[in-house]
Amino acid sequence: MGGDHGCEVVVDGVRLALDGISGISEIHLVGDRPQIEAALAKRHVNDPRVKILHTTEVLTMEDSPLEGVRKKKDCSMVRAIELVRDGKADAIISPGNTGGLVAGSTFRLRRIEGVERPAIVTLMPSRTTTFIFLDAGANHECKPLYLAQFAVMGSVYSREVLGCRKPRVGVLSNGTEEGKGTELTRESAKLCRQLNLNFIGYVEGHDLFDDRVDVVVTDGFVGNVVLKSIESMGKAILKNLKAGLTATPTRKFGAWIARGAFTDLKQRMDPDVYGGAPLLGLNGIVIKAHGSSRERAIMNAIRVATETIQHHLNDVITCEIAEANQRLANVKDNGPVPAAA
Repeated sequence: MGGDHGCEVVVDGVRLALDGISGISEIHLVGDRPQIEAALAKRHVNDPRVKILHTTEVLTMEDSPLEGVRKKKDCSMVRAIELVRDGKADAIISPGNTGGLVAGSTFRLRRIEGVERPAIVTLMPSRTTTFIFLDAGANHECKPLYLAQFAVMGSVYSREVLGCRKPRVGVLSNGTEEGKGTELTRESAKLCRQLNLNFIGYVEGHDLFDDRVDVVVTDGFVGNVVLKSIESMGKAILKNLKAGLTATPTRKFGAWIARGAFTDLKQRMDPDVYGGAPLLGLNGIVIKAHGSSRERAIMNAIRVATETIQHHLNDVITCEIAEANQRLANVKDNGPVPAAA
């Protein structure tokens, strides 16, 4: 109920997902029953797999995340999280208040054992492939251990879900030299070097889109600024390109000839294609969809959720976080250990 475009867009996305994604046994629509039923009727959705859980409150974008989830106990977001906590659903997908989703999920689902903080993972297109970026906004203040664990969880996601056999992991900094960066990035890099990762060290901004890294690690403050800057730049490029290509009849004709290439570019830069951003590190699958998500984005967020469930991601994260914590404990007690081949 908390997205920018109301529940009709969510219903449209659900309809597309039920038609196009296999393996879905149920989808629970959590929120105001009359509004949901009206949207289902308007969109002619009469699928027995769709269930409605009525709630009387909505966590809005203006609500304080922490206070909101504490006070609005019958809001749609909290009740949806509780479905996952109680084993009645396998994942929650929400286009609502990001802070509320992080806070509510952390309190009610709890962190995977050994995980210090959850992290939001965002998929981004590079020159020929896709890389992942975390944390994209869950933790504005981080310790080196948090970033090291983000690196582990991001590597697991890249390998298990995206199929990258040996993900290249880098810490985002203002240069590739070891002396660059902040105390946080320097200490995080030291920890990452002790883990069983394909760690390549620091990566800079111009490395991100040139197929040089598969998993980029940073704190949530920097990550959120970078993410929103990239989104804004992408929109500006497309608008300027459209204006330039339609300025004269000759340019319009050239654009028509090259329309296939421009369509491909637009699709690769379209955030709706990537759907939602997983919140890794919790005892349950949590997918954050953009607040302005339309139906295709909702459908793809559901796809991301099903893929994450099917790959048993949390089981793998549990094992690899335990191994990482043990390696770091050994380093603290006995000095550095060699990385596994």
